[in-house]
Amino acid sequence: MKNIRIIALFVLATHLYGCQDDFLSPAPNSAISADVFYTNDTELEAGVVNLYDGIQGINSTTTSDLHGIQIEYQVTEMRSDNTRTKSGEGEASQFESYTVEATNGVVADYYASFYNVIFRANTVLANLGNASEEKAPQFEGEAKFVRAYAYFNLVRLFGDIPLATEVIAPTDEATAFTRVATSEVYELIVSDLTTAAANLDNTYKNRASKAAAQGLLAKAHLTLGNYSEAQILLEDIIASNEFSLEDNFQDIFYSEGNDETIFAIGYVADNSNDSQNFSAEWLNSVGRSSGLNYVTSDVRTAFATYGGTMRSNYSYRLDAAQTTQYQVVKYLPNGDETLGIAPTSGDPTLAGNDWIVLRYADVLLMHVEAILAGRDGPISTADAIASFQEVRDRAGLTTPVSSISKVDLANERRVELAFENHRLFDLIRLDLAESVLGAFATANGHSFTANDLLLPIPQREINLSKGALSQNAGYN
Repeated sequence: MKNIRIIALFVLATHLYGCQDDFLSPAPNSAISADVFYTNDTELEAGVVNLYDGIQGINSTTTSDLHGIQIEYQVTEMRSDNTRTKSGEGEASQFESYTVEATNGVVADYYASFYNVIFRANTVLANLGNASEEKAPQFEGEAKFVRAYAYFNLVRLFGDIPLATEVIAPTDEATAFTRVATSEVYELIVSDLTTAAANLDNTYKNRASKAAAQGLLAKAHLTLGNYSEAQILLEDIIASNEFSLEDNFQDIFYSEGNDETIFAIGYVADNSNDSQNFSAEWLNSVGRSSGLNYVTSDVRTAFATYGGTMRSNYSYRLDAAQTTQYQVVKYLPNGDETLGIAPTSGDPTLAGNDWIVLRYADVLLMHVEAILAGRDGPISTADAIASFQEVRDRAGLTTPVSSISKVDLANERRVELAFENHRLFDLIRLDLAESVLGAFATANGHSFTANDLLLPIPQREINLSKGALSQNAGYN
């Protein structure tokens, strides 16, 4: 983690419960006795840092490793109309063609990664009694934020899922393999994020903060249809005056820790433990499976219509070596002299680009959504117009907007937040996924149905459960 090192005993713990050969999501992780590790503030602090290390994932080409957020683009962006594989081949192509199999290794990796994160959070929470009175609220807030973040990702991708709220025994198969209703998962998410927002301040950008908890909670409320609750949270972030849009769109991604960033996962360049290689995979002939997350013609048309020059230039580029292909620009590990982007590392597979989970432009556009959602037809509310216009003004699209429809909002979110893993969730939340992705799939020779809104439960988990864990509809 950027500027933070995890003490050796946590490295040992990671090896013990991070090995997928012994990983039964989430049960076997709890074979590690939490009491061994978290006995005072120093150890609990290291345990909290270890939460973000779990999200960060392991930078490796080993398929049995847990890669965390480094593979998230495949299960989100490549299942939308934004990106695809370069060649249409290999396991990754299942995402763009909506033919994902229950045996897909990336799906299993992501599922295991975030249950591993949940285990880490539950371990910290189980040992809060060993924290000082001064530090306990912070540790609780960070652990609950991370747990909620992990569950929010999992429930949106898989639907009904097992719910572990404490460190469970390896023999507790009932908890490990019983899928609970999404409503129950969301109850925990809302509760955890409410606690996190109350316990934390805005000290950090690479760790949980009050604003990060409020923003994530607002997005959960939007997903649940609780629009008034979301609006209150978002207006509190706006009114805090602690965040603002960067004048230069490029600076969002290449001037880390900037005023627009609310929560990001930190990476350190040229460091095998704390770097990332996902951005190398988006290049040609650089990463292990290079040529992933290439830009679709559909999103390029959206940029031409709604994006504005600055957003377009710093969102995607023509691949100089393949003049029919376009690459994502937001996280270039090896830089681009023409665009004024310096390399972030000496080796693109050891990149130091932080991954932004939540930024202020997202908050402003969610504010519009909170006011718009649930109403019939376009809106012309002054507060919503102001938030919408602020994002467009930064993009150079200064023509005043007088009203906003749901499609207008979806289009604006698409070009503002492209390639940041929001598009699929936005379409689902705005009830546009089936129509938009259905048409996109047909145009590209694929077939999309409502079943494709969720990923399959990994077959490995079903096998380990001896059939107790059920599969999502539409998957064998």
